[in-house]
Amino acid sequence: IPCIQSMLDALSGSSWFCCLDLKSGYWQVAMNESDKEKTAFTLYGKGLWQFKVLPFGLSNAPATFQRLMERIIPADLALVYLDDIIVHGKSFHDVLNKLEGVFLRLREAGLQMHPKKCSFFRQETHYLGHVISGSGIQTDPKKTKAVEQWPTPKSKTEVRSFMGMCSYYRRFVKDFASIAQPLYKLMDNHSPFLWEEKCEHSFSQLKKA
Repeated sequence: IPCIQSMLDALSGSSWFCCLDLKSGYWQVAMNESDKEKTAFTLYGKGLWQFKVLPFGLSNAPATFQRLMERIIPADLALVYLDDIIVHGKSFHDVLNKLEGVFLRLREAGLQMHPKKCSFFRQETHYLGHVISGSGIQTDPKKTKAVEQWPTPKSKTEVRSFMGMCSYYRRFVKDFASIAQPLYKLMDNHSPFLWEEKCEHSFSQLKKA
């Protein structure tokens, strides 16, 4: 699976964007005949079943699907993160030419898109939880609002959930590692859950950042 940070960096300098979404991406990939039995499951009263297409939930499904997409669509035409594709460029015509190439390759591979989830020739768009434009990359206001409204964690699990959301935007927070250190220590499985003043301070700083 590609690094999201690297993908966002690759979008820098672009001013036009098209976002494409594949229709039930995994289900468009046929399973090898010899591998179908590995997906077998039982339905009560209806016997044994197995998938004919790549199912969600297999541990290697994301990596397998990503490799397939990268073979179909080269990086000089678009960036691909699983079934989310973004065609980008400095000019309208640059993106138009790339988009034609992407359409051709998807057609040759027999892959279908989800029209309602696609957007074309935008100068600002949302991709991988960020707002992308010619001005640069910004956080998604909906996600930052969720961080701002996050209730005080009551367990290690809740701390991990909060830190997972914050870490997604760590590139935008100066000295993120040092600010978050008390919360990282709190997640240690070998220490008790003690919400101390330094934890509250760290939590508040990250919410405001």
